[in-house]
Amino acid sequence: MSPQPPANTPQDIVEAAGMPVGSGNMKPHYDENLANEDLAPLREQKWSWYNIFAFWMSDVHSVGGYVTAGSLFALGLAAWQVLVALLVGIIIVQVFTNLVAKPSQKTGVPYPVVNRFLFGIRGANLPAIIRGMIAIAWYGVQTFLAAESLNIIFLKFFPDFAVPLLDVSFLGLSALGWISYGILWVAQVALFWNGMETIRRFIDYAGPAVYVVMIILAVYLVAQAGIGNVSLDLSDGTHDFDFWQTVGVMIGAVAIVVAYFSGPMLNFGDFARYGRSYKEVKKGNFWGLPVNFLFFSLLVVVTASATVPVFGELITDPIHTVERIDHWFAILLGGLTFVTATVGINIVANFISPAFDFSNVAPKKISWRMGGMIAAVGSVFLTPWNWYSNDTAIHYSLGVLAALIGPLFGILIAGYFIVAKQRIKTDDMYTFRKDGAYWYKNGYNPNAMWTIVFAGVPTVLLAVFPKLFADLGVFDIAWISNYTWFIGCGLGFVILLALERRNPLVPTFEDAGSPGVSYGTIDERTGYDYDPATDGVTTTPPADPDLVPVGSRE
Repeated sequence: MSPQPPANTPQDIVEAAGMPVGSGNMKPHYDENLANEDLAPLREQKWSWYNIFAFWMSDVHSVGGYVTAGSLFALGLAAWQVLVALLVGIIIVQVFTNLVAKPSQKTGVPYPVVNRFLFGIRGANLPAIIRGMIAIAWYGVQTFLAAESLNIIFLKFFPDFAVPLLDVSFLGLSALGWISYGILWVAQVALFWNGMETIRRFIDYAGPAVYVVMIILAVYLVAQAGIGNVSLDLSDGTHDFDFWQTVGVMIGAVAIVVAYFSGPMLNFGDFARYGRSYKEVKKGNFWGLPVNFLFFSLLVVVTASATVPVFGELITDPIHTVERIDHWFAILLGGLTFVTATVGINIVANFISPAFDFSNVAPKKISWRMGGMIAAVGSVFLTPWNWYSNDTAIHYSLGVLAALIGPLFGILIAGYFIVAKQRIKTDDMYTFRKDGAYWYKNGYNPNAMWTIVFAGVPTVLLAVFPKLFADLGVFDIAWISNYTWFIGCGLGFVILLALERRNPLVPTFEDAGSPGVSYGTIDERTGYDYDPATDGVTTTPPADPDLVPVGSRE
């Protein structure tokens, strides 16, 4: 029989996470200042590969993803070169995403909790806070972008009501903008409030719905232009690259793709924990990243190409494309679809993760639902509409925080796959006992903490000063900012390994029979399998491990 949650654990915490009470394996000896029903290892992991695939559809099919893919043409590349860069970039994203997924899927815990094995019980709050701050900022930006789509619908269908509201503003945003922003803010909070299963159902349908509209839009524009008038070469002709210059520009385009997905990559453990098996997660990543993204990119290229003969100019923003069609049905369908797409990416990329991050800081006081509300309210106070259009503000605020994503990623990958040898003693991530495996020094692993400093400071400097020097006219190496994720990831990876080799602190549990250890190296179909329900390792594989995953047995 499953143990009941402690009496002092609010029942709404786990219900807010979309699961019945008791689904989080909240054991009696877990410290209430480190665990609640949201952060504890899952009893049941039931997301299929399609749920992971749908997650990526919601993440890819956004206005930001469309604009990012379309913007690569401004680099002077031909259409086929842009497609190659997009495909190479997304394959790199797939590889890294599979890596970051494994520790969370194997243990059934979210990203901030997984970091405890490496940073220490208390030290794990640092990467959680960094990640949460980035998500709050981008949550506000994405909500603002979706509100712009809603504004277009109001202006088209209710001009007598909407137009006067453009002349009234407060804190830099028009009254109409506040109404649209408020509607979407409430809608996203309501979706989040209903929990992970409701969110899963939403993204299962949102991604395919956006595809339908994008296909309709592409077919309509090609029909209007005439297929013979659509040229897939969208370069402006002002760049005359030789072979090596072209290769360099394509590498830069690849880096842009990876940087765009760096946030979802780091966040992915929060979703991989729900996967039935690691095999299912990898299958979902394959269909959701290279396959899905290639088809999405082809639609972007065709649609953007058709805007040239139809409207006389290249338009890489789907909202502006729909607006230019100027037909009530197109504006209504397109506007609502792209609102849905933006809400989808906002929920999965910028809402769920900070909810776990802030809950991780104070599990006893902050539930998953409360953590999400902190992010939602914080995004309004940042007034994203005032700084999003300011490149300098974005560069020096979000640029600094985003530069830390690479080091955090590199540290986690090096720590799990090489230092810890894919072994985590799950229960010890929920105790303040000084003899616990992850107590280190007062709850902090000095090696991991110093790695953030040694890897993070150079990466932040590379994100800030090249643009500053270029603006001052000293010299221009601003191009290096495209590679800060790779540089930070590499530094984090190498520095942690060097510090752990000099002074090993992370336990490796060399004894294959160590109780309560999750063994990421064990084959899911034929090998040992960690069973958190019995606090030990069983030598008998389940009949179908893809359907009976880690943490699901009683």
